[in-house]
Amino acid sequence: MITSVSPVDGRYASKTKNLSPYFSEYALIKYRVKIEVEYFIALCKLPLSQLSGFDEEMFPKLRLLVSDFSEEDALRIKAIERETNHDVKAVEYFIKEKFDAYNLSKFKEFIHFGLTSQDINNTAIPLSILEANLSVFFPILENIIEEIEKYSEEWKNIPMLARTHGQPASPTTLGKEFRVFSVRLREQFRQLKAVPNSAKFGGATGNFNAHVVSYPQIDWVKFGNEFVSSLGLQRSSITTQIEHYDNIAALLNSIERINTILIDFCRDVWTYISMEYFKQKVVAGEVGSSAMPHKVNPIDFENAEGNLGLANALAHHLASKLPVSRLQRDLTDSTVLRNIGMPYAHSLIAYQSILKGMGKLLLNETQLKTDLDNNWAVVAEAIQNILRRENYPKPYEKLKELTRGKGKITQKDLFVFIESLEVSAEIKSELKCITPHNYIGKINF
Repeated sequence: MITSVSPVDGRYASKTKNLSPYFSEYALIKYRVKIEVEYFIALCKLPLSQLSGFDEEMFPKLRLLVSDFSEEDALRIKAIERETNHDVKAVEYFIKEKFDAYNLSKFKEFIHFGLTSQDINNTAIPLSILEANLSVFFPILENIIEEIEKYSEEWKNIPMLARTHGQPASPTTLGKEFRVFSVRLREQFRQLKAVPNSAKFGGATGNFNAHVVSYPQIDWVKFGNEFVSSLGLQRSSITTQIEHYDNIAALLNSIERINTILIDFCRDVWTYISMEYFKQKVVAGEVGSSAMPHKVNPIDFENAEGNLGLANALAHHLASKLPVSRLQRDLTDSTVLRNIGMPYAHSLIAYQSILKGMGKLLLNETQLKTDLDNNWAVVAEAIQNILRRENYPKPYEKLKELTRGKGKITQKDLFVFIESLEVSAEIKSELKCITPHNYIGKINF
């Protein structure tokens, strides 16, 4: 691993290993074998007349080619590829070798019957994406959202000075500000899960030409739809030689939006740590700085931000490139699509860092209270609106004159101002009850 070019398979290999069964070269080859095997079985079930004598009891044995697929099998296919200079044809020849070994040679020409490479690739890869989402990506994303929701509930009633444009503003609560992110993430996660998992399956130019000319009596469109559906995918009905990738692009765009929200989250939490709203748990043996022994740096959120940016750059290129292909196809999608696991990998590294960072957070209520105590000017908004309610002349202007650009405004300053107002004692009492700690509005969750 230490000789890997990419940190995804080197430094961060332990963090991305769960993606290997879906996005590695080994995984791609295995998924191709699966599609070829399931396609052959589907042809047998039609049945094609030439396959009517195929023993259905052999189906489980054929499926063992997938369930028992080994690295040695993958290496055998790579060896065949060195001869053919064609990766999908190598899979076909590998399965034909197995048919010979199983005494099924008379049926082997129906492996890959009527298909083009992209019928295999553009079904295998969407299936790998679907299963990676369900097994790895969706669960950790759900975990992040649940963690943010947990903290938002725990800190729901912790008053906090808001900062708009970086300046003190009307108070909020720490929990509500965390809930902003979980709500945003929930909605984008819903949209991500709603993206169809599309596959192309229709022959050399998408019209089942070879199938129809060989067996014109069969409804191949119906067959294709049912076969792809049996894999848990949705068949794109009108295509060129390749899947148009619009839904993969939509999926990547959704991931990009989710990651952008998480970049926003990381930067906010980083800032709260720098403001000492949070302290961080100290891990024995860790070093924060090679020069400054006292430091406990927010490295988890920094690591996450960096990897989220990388993930988004890769996702953006994939989403903008894959749907573009000259005429009925060119090969530019092939080499690009091999990198489909990379935005997932960098996202996964980032998500683990976010969870680790959140697990270190220690709330420092003293600092939040101090910040509120030092910023009594933020209740000027409350005072001037109550005065508006009472039809007091020019309340905004009077509060502006008192507070804007005047440095620190204390509780005493505001009480002196309130006493100078020509309003009833009841209104003055109401105004004096407003503090930076209780002027937090209604927390609606």
